[in-house]
Amino acid sequence: MPVTARLSKRFYEALGEDVANEMVDWFNAVDTTYKADLRDLIEVQAQRFDAKLEQRLAETRADLRTEMHAGFADLRTEIGQVRAEMGVGFAQVRTEMASGSAVLRTEMANLRAELIKWMFLFWLGTVAAAIFAR
Repeated sequence: MPVTARLSKRFYEALGEDVANEMVDWFNAVDTTYKADLRDLIEVQAQRFDAKLEQRLAETRADLRTEMHAGFADLRTEIGQVRAEMGVGFAQVRTEMASGSAVLRTEMANLRAELIKWMFLFWLGTVAAAIFAR
């Protein structure tokens, strides 16, 4: 909403109608010019701000992408290390289970041989007792 400048009656009486109207027109022209200049300046500053904001956003996105890629690479490396450690761990468990199983089989074979020996001795004792008891 444009605002037009008006002067008091004293200005009109002292300067005259034409000069006072000319002065009012000049004030209004200066006001319009300053408003247009201010609008242009604000528009230029807004465009510069938008450009800087876009540039900073692009830089931030690039930095974030770089950090994310580095973080994911580190994570992949750590996961690979854990998998390798787990593989070694499982291999150790399998080896220990195999050796434990071999030891258990050996002990069971020894126990069987010991049981057969004692059964044979008791059988001989029973046969000897039966032969001498007659």
